[in-house]
Amino acid sequence: MIVKTAKSLLVATLITLVAAATVSAEPFTLAPLPYAADALAPVIDKETMQIHHGKHHQAYVNNLNGQVATFPDLAQLPLEAIMSRMSRYNDAVRNNAGGHYNHQLFWQIMAPAGQGGEPSVELHAAIKRDFGSLVALQNAFNQAAATRFGSGWAWLILDENNKLVVTSTANQDNPLMDVVEVQGTPILALDVWEHAYYLQYQNKRGDYATAWWKLVNWHKVNELHRSATN
Repeated sequence: MIVKTAKSLLVATLITLVAAATVSAEPFTLAPLPYAADALAPVIDKETMQIHHGKHHQAYVNNLNGQVATFPDLAQLPLEAIMSRMSRYNDAVRNNAGGHYNHQLFWQIMAPAGQGGEPSVELHAAIKRDFGSLVALQNAFNQAAATRFGSGWAWLILDENNKLVVTSTANQDNPLMDVVEVQGTPILALDVWEHAYYLQYQNKRGDYATAWWKLVNWHKVNELHRSATN
């Protein structure tokens, strides 16, 4: 009887430890940059990239993991699903899940200058249809970046009618969230928080936005466009 009780206690302890380990595991992690921190220079300098990725983005990941105890379902959902039901969560989830998603996308849609390729035939046709030309799209996008008051993002999205639309959001909001006015699938994003450019460009956000087009990874943007239209 004593042996049986001891075994039962051991099993119960093991189950508790496994459950605790499962709960304490952090579901959200910071992936490394897809290129070296100095690979985007001279458009974006090495120090900015190191601080932006290693400090700011890491903080969003840490803070989002801190919300899992309050909202356990976060650990089971992909980021896109969290965005689509953001109205169910608090501001901490909104800011930090948004920050994690936005930056994860931002790193991917950039590449060292000269390595980003060009818009695909399909995307180029859609740009011409909805904006008239790539230059017109860039002008509209840069205007959205320049006129976003305070911190936020500029976006190129595909809306529910498969139309390309330029929009912007405040803070760490994005067009996937069910709490923003203009919704759609992001295919291009520019971070216009000051920490994204201030060390190099100071208050010249327009210069940053203009130079940034040299870094657009059209290979990734084309992939996002194809996925969104299929």
